[in-house]
Amino acid sequence: MDEVLWKAAAKLRGSVDAARYKDFVLGLVFLKYASDGALPVPAGARWADLAAASGPGTLGERIDAAMDTIMRADPSLDGALPKIFAGVDQRRLADLVGLIGQVEFGGRSARDVLGEVYEYFLERFARAEGKRGGEFYTPSSVVRLLVEILEPFKGRVYDPCCGSGGMFVQAERFVLSHRGRLDDIAVYGQEANERTWRLARMNLAVHGIAGDIRLADTFAEDAHPGIEADHVLANPPFNMSDWYRDAGDPRWRYGVPPAGNANFAWMQHIVSKLGPHGRAGVVMANGSMSSRQSGEGGIRAALVEADLVACVVALPDRLFRSTPIPACLWFLDRNKGMPGRVLFVDARDMGTMVDRTERVLTGDDIARIAGAYRSWRAHDHTDVPGFCHSASVDEIRSHDHVLTPGRYVGTAEPDAGDEPAADRVERLTKELLTHLEESARLDQIVRTELGRLDG
Repeated sequence: MDEVLWKAAAKLRGSVDAARYKDFVLGLVFLKYASDGALPVPAGARWADLAAASGPGTLGERIDAAMDTIMRADPSLDGALPKIFAGVDQRRLADLVGLIGQVEFGGRSARDVLGEVYEYFLERFARAEGKRGGEFYTPSSVVRLLVEILEPFKGRVYDPCCGSGGMFVQAERFVLSHRGRLDDIAVYGQEANERTWRLARMNLAVHGIAGDIRLADTFAEDAHPGIEADHVLANPPFNMSDWYRDAGDPRWRYGVPPAGNANFAWMQHIVSKLGPHGRAGVVMANGSMSSRQSGEGGIRAALVEADLVACVVALPDRLFRSTPIPACLWFLDRNKGMPGRVLFVDARDMGTMVDRTERVLTGDDIARIAGAYRSWRAHDHTDVPGFCHSASVDEIRSHDHVLTPGRYVGTAEPDAGDEPAADRVERLTKELLTHLEESARLDQIVRTELGRLDG
């Protein structure tokens, strides 16, 4: 059904600006969810009335009116729904309305089915939009890994750059899969992009999640100043160079982040939001683990010395269609299970290619990484060469507070003559590529600094 709907939605593409295409489709999916009884929709504006082409005005005008009515009836949705349907090709719009109306529930609730459809569309739009898609969508296998490690059973869940709300949806699934209740967690977030903020609010409503999602730039306006989060899940923009920076901001407790890169601004903002037992999982560019430019090395060292860093995971390449930049995961914890130590996990060899350009982490991959972290936190850890290593702060100091897992986990030693030649070539090639990536990154830093001197 998902694939049929995606192909059907393509009918509208030619008459709608590409940048706004997903707003039309996801807005219709939301309206279908609302009309099936989730929210009050007046007679004449219900899905059946729209599909039957009854009532005054064009189909697009009636859809806009229905959106307006829903927002008036539910203040939490005020300003969140698109009213953009009157000006599109009405014949193609009617075709799309008819096809979305054919979603089969298969004995499950409308919320479950339409929630899946909504997520499917979000993922497909993210793939289609490439780099821009990364602004509102984090690959589902990465989100699942974050949630499995953090285990957000109860409490306040916060995301300072929530995109379309995927972190919250996955947290909800985790709670329900462990026999919890939806109201066991309270959701808080903010998003600077207005259209993405709309997507997040619709996404949460489709999944039946009540959340306080604000529209604001996190650095210019902290929308949740008093929150003490139990869990923070975040995938901030990598290496963000255009950001609001106040050198006197009290959030910069561990050092003032450089103007040209917001990585450690995000990190310190997240630390400032953690409650007394708060834990965070953050997706970061690989440079965050080793960069020493513009004071970043000092901030990283201060975070380690404050015993806030619990775990660092090096991810495999090609998990993110939206960027070629290699990524890692940082886990921060105010109440570490292993004080004075950091768990390093090298997962670069994990994942399965689903096509020529995209890799996903399998359920087994996620279980292995999350299992290593849980064992470490429970004081039941054993180092596995080439995969994971628990390092003391003294050991980290000896590496100048560089947190690249490959420095600590070592290399898995195959039995003599046991590694096939093809496997050995692949392993050595990956190691070479890692070194080349680091060399290219350092080369760019040198060129940038030289350019500033020339200026």
